Amino acid sequence: MPRLEGKIAIVTGAARGTGEQTARLFAAEGAKVVIADVLVEEGARTAAEIGSDAAFVRLDVTDEGSWAAAVAETVKRFGRPNVLVNNAGLLHIEALVDTPAAVVERLWRVNTLGPFLGIKAVAREMQAAGGGSIVNVSSVDGLSAKNGLAAYSPTKWALRGLTRVAALELGQRGIRVNAVCPEAGGPAMRRAFTPEGIDPMKTLAFTHDVIPHNQKRPGIEIIRDIARMILFLASDESLSCSGGDYPVDAGWTAGRRIKFNPGYSAD
Repeated sequence: MPRLEGKIAIVTGAARGTGEQTARLFAAEGAKVVIADVLVEEGARTAAEIGSDAAFVRLDVTDEGSWAAAVAETVKRFGRPNVLVNNAGLLHIEALVDTPAAVVERLWRVNTLGPFLGIKAVAREMQAAGGGSIVNVSSVDGLSAKNGLAAYSPTKWALRGLTRVAALELGQRGIRVNAVCPEAGGPAMRRAFTPEGIDPMKTLAFTHDVIPHNQKRPGIEIIRDIARMILFLASDESLSCSGGDYPVDAGWTAGRRIKFNPGYSAD
């Protein structure tokens, strides 16, 4: 039996990247999927390629009215949603002292306010559907930090906090809320910050040296690993999981490997 048989899902930022792969996997596993994005042409094309189990809805995640319209359209097309994936996000890489306040605010509105509005918009419909699962796509940069991410990392830390509050409040409504924390996001997010002449898709496994075989895998498979974790949390296989953080990072946040300590191997 398909793992999402009978599920109705809204996936934000699903026109491309991680959201697209998640939407395709959800449909393959039996779900009806609403592809919600501001990228109209790409989003509509993705929905058309998936077929009758998918529909595109234009959604600005920073706008409460846009969320209300997207949820209403989901109910009209497929029924009440019982899965929400808050995947839409923006990346910015710049030294803290050089980062404009407007950039910080823009990332906060998409990466943190967007999921807050999404959770708020679906909660009553999801409860009426008998409960469900909300998956927030945070980041390993919401578990640790790197230089250059003063605008980005705080939004992902905050999203993990929102996940826990929502899990506590919505659990009594039968709604589970979890966070996925990937190391690698969609290549479109990284393109503006990738050196010229380098395919951003080929950089996805750059930090995956804890598991050497990951460096040899196609970048698309690393993105699909994220989608597979989201699938697990969306499905009834994870009914005991709520308020948790689930890294998909090939060991990036496990700790630091010290070259000259016992247990280190260069082979």
